[in-house]
Amino acid sequence: MSSPALILVAIYAVVVLVLARSGASAAGGIEYLLAGRRLTLPAFVATLVTTWYGGILGVGEYAWRFGISSWVVFGLPYYIAALLFAFWLAPRLRRSGAVSIPDLLLSVYGPRARFTGAAAIFGLTLPVAYLLMLATLLTQLTGCSTLVGVAVGAGFSALYVGISGFRSVVRTDLLQFGLMYAGFFILLPAALAHTGGLAGLWSSLPAEHRSWDGGLGWQTVLVWYLIALQTMVEPSFYQRVFAARTPAVARSGVVISVALWAVFDFFSIGCGLAARVLLPHLDDPLTAYPALAEMVLPAWLAAFFTLALFATVMSTLDSYLFLSAATVGHDLTTAPQSPGQERRRVRFGLLLSAVLASIGALLFDSAVTVWHHVGSVVTSALLLPVVGVHLPPRWRFSPAASTTAMIGAAAVALGWILAAGDAGYPFGIEPMFPALGLSVLVWAVDRLRAGTVEE
Repeated sequence: MSSPALILVAIYAVVVLVLARSGASAAGGIEYLLAGRRLTLPAFVATLVTTWYGGILGVGEYAWRFGISSWVVFGLPYYIAALLFAFWLAPRLRRSGAVSIPDLLLSVYGPRARFTGAAAIFGLTLPVAYLLMLATLLTQLTGCSTLVGVAVGAGFSALYVGISGFRSVVRTDLLQFGLMYAGFFILLPAALAHTGGLAGLWSSLPAEHRSWDGGLGWQTVLVWYLIALQTMVEPSFYQRVFAARTPAVARSGVVISVALWAVFDFFSIGCGLAARVLLPHLDDPLTAYPALAEMVLPAWLAAFFTLALFATVMSTLDSYLFLSAATVGHDLTTAPQSPGQERRRVRFGLLLSAVLASIGALLFDSAVTVWHHVGSVVTSALLLPVVGVHLPPRWRFSPAASTTAMIGAAAVALGWILAAGDAGYPFGIEPMFPALGLSVLVWAVDRLRAGTVEE
């Protein structure tokens, strides 16, 4: 990468620290965890849109490998799930007064379910994939090793998030929202000029890249629709809804975010397809976007696009890092004696999460693999028990069964992944199917037993 990119990223880092510091507060509790539950509609939309799209290099990787199925996999199912969340869950969650998903589990299933759910959420929110992507960008930008890139990315994120907690995340997301859209609005037209427009791009793609499933088969696509149900148990959605000023802000904010994601998908997937046409022999598809920008943009615009990628990845890295830290400070420990004590616990959680995410980022080399494995295990564990919180009592798990379902589903999904060999998963079945099957079985047996007892 050129020196203009280094200059812009350095300026960006300073601005991020200033924004985080401008929201500094000595308070803990709700102020530190949820910005005092005062998120306005613009702030809500900006922080939700940027957080949910931080896996930008993974989207480029998938589009380069599998074509328009990127929209079928990473677009449509998430729109559906997010709209369901907006109209069914968002207003009632904001009225609940809860701080986290484990708080909801505690209110319905008791302390064991709360702790089990918190452990699963901690695993889900460790920002391994996003730290991997940020380290990839830093390595390309500076020539540093992956180890150094991981350490710098984790350390810087923990530093500025720790200043004022969720308020730091929201303030910096407002900046990152503008950068991410501006970057791709610049790149796609420049790329299309090299492919002969949209028609030329489409005709130049390999046949499998123009197919709905990218040549992967229906089962692989279907499992991503199940993973999209993660939205119903997605901690970043819950956190922002809990922090919204009103239930109406929460509902409208999610709906507006869906529309903005659809616009961004058009530009980001289009750039991934252009990279496949213009750079068909790319060694590492995770670098599809940076390589495309270097090819089709002049130096300063390519530098600005690099900055946009940094902002997009950082917006999710910081959000998930804070979510995992908040899970440590609020959900995995005993009740704090004061807001200040809770803030200190969350800051310790930032350090712990940064270390564990760094280890994970050094072990994996594909963001899509991380999403798939973590999504399969944690979504299988949490989906039915968390959805059950919002159902009438006769349709819920009992407290003991909820914990059994979470642990059992996670164990089955993890075991299924570990059992995969060169031939793929056992019986050719994705891990989410047997894991969710066990969760359904536990629920059915539990409800039958409850019915017998009532009779």
